Amino acid sequence: MFTGIVEELGSVESLEPRAAGSRLSIRCEKVLSDSPEGASIAVNGVCLTAVNLRSNGFSADLAPETLKRTNLGALKPGSIVNLERPMQPSGRLSGHIVQGHVDGVGEFVSFDALGDQNWWLKIRVPRELDRYVVWKGSICIDGISLTVASLEGDILGVTIIPHTFQNTTLRGYKPGSHVNLECDVIAKYVEKMLASVEKPSTLTREKLEALNRSL
Repeated sequence: MFTGIVEELGSVESLEPRAAGSRLSIRCEKVLSDSPEGASIAVNGVCLTAVNLRSNGFSADLAPETLKRTNLGALKPGSIVNLERPMQPSGRLSGHIVQGHVDGVGEFVSFDALGDQNWWLKIRVPRELDRYVVWKGSICIDGISLTVASLEGDILGVTIIPHTFQNTTLRGYKPGSHVNLECDVIAKYVEKMLASVEKPSTLTREKLEALNRSL
């Protein structure tokens, strides 16, 4: 489990196609300090298994499903990515519960300056994810825990503070860029539970009497 608080910006060394999927290699340091072989590391909000650990980087295998559901397949050597290690049981949940399981890809619409390095970010959300996004709710954008500040149709708006602007990949995106979106998992559980609740019976006394007469 992650929290959506980016710890380090990594740099893509390579993205090599394989028979099924790809092998991604990333240059970084901080997130490797206590990560053993096989540890989970979130890359742009995608939970990956770190292999081939070295002093200045690691690699991870991307399954076809990961390439289909995320923006990782569009990475190139030199691309900057957001990195986060899993939350420790004794740590503070500074962001919100993030699984690293991307729900879909959104479109970077605009990034407008508000002054003093504060920014207004707009993202177009896929229609199938709209029901999970609520005003003042949490959403994870490329591994960053953010609060939904506005909803206008399929466009959500969030405020980006100076620290987030300076320490994440957001400042490098342009309109049309794709970003990974993970909705609040609580919303998905609530939807599943409500769907399983039995619907009220439509059987009435009149229907019973009619049925009895027909027998």
